[in-house]
Order: sequence, then C-alpha cells, then structure tokens
Amino acid sequence: MKIYDTKEIKNIALLGSKGSGKTTLAESMLFECGVIKRRGTVEAGNTVSDYFPVEKEYGYSVFSTVFNAEFNGKKLNVIDCPGADDFVGNAYTALGVCDTGIILIDAENGVEVGTQNIFRVTGTLKKPVMFALNQIDGEKADYDNVMEQMREVFGPKVVAIQYPLQSGPGFNAMIDVLLMKKYEWGPDGGTPTISEIPADQMERANELHNALVEAAAENDETLMDKYFEQGHLTEDEMRMGIRKGLIDRSILPVFVVSAIKDMGVRRMMEFLGNVCPFVDDMPAPVNTAGEEVKPDSDGPLSIFFFKTSVEPHIGEVSYFKVMSGTLKAGEDLDNATRGGKERIAQMFTVCGQLRNPIEELRAGDIGVAVKLKDVRTGNTLNQKGIDWQFDFIKYPDPKYTRCIRPLTESDSEKLSAILTRMHEEDPTWVVEQSKELKQLLVKGQGEFHLRTLKWRIENNEKLPIEFIEPKIPYRETITKAARADYRHKKQSGGSGQFGEVHLIIEPYTEGMPEPESYKFGNQEFKLNVRDKQEIPLDWGGKLVVYNCIVGGAIDARFIPAIVKGLMDRMEQGPLTGSYARDVRVMIYDGKMHPVDSNEISFRLAGRNAFSEAFRSANPKILEPVYDVDVLTPGDVMGDVMSDLQGRRAIIMGMHSENGLEKLSAKVPLKEMSSYSTSLSSITGGRSSFTMKFSGYELVPGDVQERLLKEYEAQQQED
Repeated sequence: MKIYDTKEIKNIALLGSKGSGKTTLAESMLFECGVIKRRGTVEAGNTVSDYFPVEKEYGYSVFSTVFNAEFNGKKLNVIDCPGADDFVGNAYTALGVCDTGIILIDAENGVEVGTQNIFRVTGTLKKPVMFALNQIDGEKADYDNVMEQMREVFGPKVVAIQYPLQSGPGFNAMIDVLLMKKYEWGPDGGTPTISEIPADQMERANELHNALVEAAAENDETLMDKYFEQGHLTEDEMRMGIRKGLIDRSILPVFVVSAIKDMGVRRMMEFLGNVCPFVDDMPAPVNTAGEEVKPDSDGPLSIFFFKTSVEPHIGEVSYFKVMSGTLKAGEDLDNATRGGKERIAQMFTVCGQLRNPIEELRAGDIGVAVKLKDVRTGNTLNQKGIDWQFDFIKYPDPKYTRCIRPLTESDSEKLSAILTRMHEEDPTWVVEQSKELKQLLVKGQGEFHLRTLKWRIENNEKLPIEFIEPKIPYRETITKAARADYRHKKQSGGSGQFGEVHLIIEPYTEGMPEPESYKFGNQEFKLNVRDKQEIPLDWGGKLVVYNCIVGGAIDARFIPAIVKGLMDRMEQGPLTGSYARDVRVMIYDGKMHPVDSNEISFRLAGRNAFSEAFRSANPKILEPVYDVDVLTPGDVMGDVMSDLQGRRAIIMGMHSENGLEKLSAKVPLKEMSSYSTSLSSITGGRSSFTMKFSGYELVPGDVQERLLKEYEAQQQED
C-alpha cells in the first residue's frame, strides 16, 4: 500500500442503531474501493466486519471493526461500530480517534433512541456528523417523513444532499442537489447512470440546492459576500463551505443509500473523500498536560493505543493512532503510561481480520501491531525525550452488574486473568473485586453485554461460570444518642486481659456543636473534651471520636486501641454486617488494670461497647439510591412510569426532548438489578437509560425488617 501523508488521510466512524445496516454498508464501501471482489452478507456470516465467533453466533456486531480503503487518491480509515446500546463503548472509542461520524438511519424506522444517544455523544466530543438514510428501498421507507423527523430532532442544520424520486421498493433513482445531477440504477444496483435533472424535478432540486448553498456560505464571510453578489457558488467553493460547516457542526448533510444493493454508496464515498475534513483540518488533540499536539508527520513521534483484541490463531492485536511524527517498522519507543521500552517490530494496516504489512505510517494514520510485550489499551508510546500521554476516550458508566464466579472454585485465578484481558478488549466491561461485598463483580451496559462476555468465557476459554445477583452495599447508621459500657476480662493463668470502656454515641452531621452534656434516664453526663479525631471513611461519611477521659481512668496509650475496636464495628455494622457511617463517639470513662490491661483488651472492650450502644441508638439501614434518566417514545411512557413506580422510584420530573419523552427518577439500586432487560422488554428496545449514584437514603421499615431477618438467618447458617 502507498504511504499516505497526513493531508491525504480521513478517519471515519460508522455509527447508528442496531439494524440500521452499518455492516452491510461497510461491505459496499469495500467493494466500491476494490478491496473485496464480492460483497458478503450478515445472514451468510461472511462479512469483513463480523468475523468473531460470538458475532457469527448472535448474527450482529459485538466489536468495532477497523478497515481502510484507498479511494480517489485518499486513504479512508473507517471504524464500523456495533449498533446495540449494550456495545456503545465501541462508539466512544471510535469517535475518540476519528474525525467524522457517519450516522446511519433506517429509513423505515426513522430517528430511534439509539440514534439520538449516538448524536449526543458526537456533540459532546464536537465531532462532524453526516447522516445516511439507509434502506430507502424498504417496504415502509418514507423519505419526507424521516427528513421532517430529523429536522424536528436535530434542528434546521439538517440539509439534504440528495433526495429519492421514490421511497420504498420502487427506489432506483435520486437527485443530487450538490452536483445537480440525477443518479439512476438498474434492479441490482452497482454503477449508476448519471444524467441531467428532469424538468419536473427542477423546481424542487433548485430549492434544495439553494438551501445547501446558503448553508455552505454561512460558514465563511467571503463565500457569503460572493453568494450575495453572484447568486451561486462554484463546486469547490461549496465543498470548502460545507467542510467548514461540518467542522463547527453547523451543517448536518443527509445522503440516501441502499447499502444492500450498493445504490448511492459510491457517491457518498466521493463526498467523504472530497468534502469531509482531513485529519489536520480538525482541532488538535490535547494531551494530559493540556498541550495541543498537532498531527505533524515531521513532529515528535507519539502513538496512542485505543483498542485491543484477541484474535483466533494470532493472539493479542493492538490498534493505534499515530498522533504525531512518522512511525517506521522496527522503531523503539518509550511507554509513557507503564514505563519500559517497546519495539514495534512489525506493523500493519487492517481490513477486518486481514492485515497488510506496511513500513511507515504518518501522523493521523491508524495501524496495528501484534504480540507487543507490555502495551495496554489507553497507553501512549513516544520517541525518547518525549513524555506525552493521551486520555481523551471517556466511557459511559455501567448500567448492569452481576457477581461472577467459576463453577469450580480452583478456577478463580484463571477467571480473574481472563476478565483482565477482556477488559482490555472492551473497557466498558468493568471488573471489581469488592472487599465490602466479598464478591467478584462484572459491570456492563446491559444484560446482553454481559451475556456476550459469558458466551466468550465459556466457548472460547472453555471455563464454565455463573452469574448471580450481586449483594447491595447497604450502610448502617443511628438516629439518636445512646450510652453503653463493656468490661472485657479474661484470666487464664499468668497475665490476663482487662479493659473497661464507657462511651456515648450519637448521629454525626457536619457543623454540629461540640459535645457538652447528655442525659440518659435520671443521670446526666457532663463531658470534658481532651482530644478529637475525625476519620473520613473510605465508603463515605465519618467516624468522629472524642477522648473525654478524666482522672486517668484509661491511659492515653490505650485510646488508639479503642478507636481500632470502633473501626472494627464501623467496617462490619451490628445490624447486617454492612459498613456503618456518620457516628460520633465520646469515650468518657472506663477502668484499667496495672498488669492485665493491654491493647487487645481495650480494642475488644471498645468494639463491644460500641455494638451495644449502636443497637440502642435506634439504628437504621441506608440504601444506595441512583438518579435515573429514561429516554422513551411517548406511546410507552405510561408503561415505563408504572414499571418505575413498582421499583420504589420517586419520579422527579418529565419533559419532551427532541421528539422523545425524558423521565427523571430516584431509584434504589436494589430495584435496578435487571432494569435494562425489563425496559427493553416493555418498550421493544426503543428506550434507553442512564444512571448515576445520588446518595444514601433510609430504607422503608418493612425492607429493614426483611434485611435484618435475612442477615440473622445467614449468621445462623454460617
């Protein structure tokens, strides 16, 4: 393959909802570029994109696929992303390293929730976007209706580049209002016949052409002046104006294609090559030090690894983008993220699972290396003397969690190693060994996302596993003041153990006044504070401890041991064994023995006194509550709301957003366990949601009673 300069390279992300036809479009693009001689189909399982066994099993994309094509003297690096919402992490990765997103819209289904989610991501990342109305030859395709819907959702920036003479099964011709030509195909698609626009279409074509010219001219004062003076722009001027509009997202051009019949695909690729931004047209990426790094092939060499996959018969394949400089095979580079050196012995350009060796890649280009020594997704490699690092790919928070364990306990280490490797392939598979819950947790974007993980572990790694519902990280706290004392005494020959601790506990809140006196029954306790410790807890909240000992009842050297005893119980609360939080403790009296008192005695005395006081302080269990936003079509809004209310949700509000309804609620984590599956079932996969930790709130009385009984039964069983 020819070595392409930065000014000849374009990186494109292929995006869209599940079933919009991205894999099929990728086949037609590769066919038009001569990379493949025959187009495969998803049904036959012979496409360039979906080549992993799990993708063949399920019949649609699970991983993004990188391919490149040479077209009209340009190099197009394309990343075909899965459409299912469960695999949205691939879109975040692709948009991180690409400069333009093509969002496919199924002309039969119109703008779906997944389409809006993807568009929102492109807006956050400030990436240029163009739309392709695919399946325009479908039974229910309606071009005018979809365009109206797009303008309602995405605004007046939506501009037609083409329109079909007829939507639906009769589609075989369209008018291109940029070139002002008619394109027509035979029944099998392929190469079109290009001719002048028929007289009966000229009025509509001129109207749309003028709208496009105005949109292009708006992005450049010189073009706008010329347009006002002459009433038209040349083709090159139009391209320049549209490119500027794409970069600042003031133009959202719309193309018409039938990917399965290869109609309109070549024309869309001409636009990609001639109009869409090159790598160096876009704002320069910023490294972790806040410095702009321009894609200069003569600059310092730096490469960023954005994707890792483990492929059959090859092993680990690492995908990278050359951020700056020129990379040559055999180059020795420093790993700025992990330390150490790495040699890029061989590198390749890729087209799905096909790899072509190449000796040189310049700034902005994308390539792969295999079997590297110690490189992970997100690492940056630099030439000697450069310490740049990049961290511009941010992934969505997980929405579905399961405890994962091998059927055979001895396979635990093997499972951990597999999960670590799979997280490298898909960073939205998040693995956590929870010390609190004593469970290995795996988190993802949905039930199908984790089911895919399970399939791969069991079929590729031959390791049987099971998913179980994870425990909930409850918290324990108190709601009133209480007093207790405890004497630990043990005599077993020789020196014994003795320690006695008297303490008062109460709920802690920020800014509360210092303790002075307390009354329990007819007895009043006046306190003289000698020392104060504020202990921020890793799991949230605080433990505040006051030393109020007078007269040397307990030597100061035993106070740290008492605090350790308190922390023992904070780490394993008396009610359910969950973490406790927001308690303040006043140690006001006690006794010690000149021979038998030691640290362990006071640690045990402090722990047991705290437990007794805690149970008398009207203890409550807190549960984690999440802010949940659901985006759903209006016709299923009632069902979605009813389902949430059945999950103890508090509805915080609702409003319309770009043709959909957005419902906001606070929902206990316990009730969100299988929500992604339920929401998909209720709405036919047409809704999506996000969830973010809000805080801890008291559980209802009946729920607390049930949790206490469950914990008691578990303790007896253990």
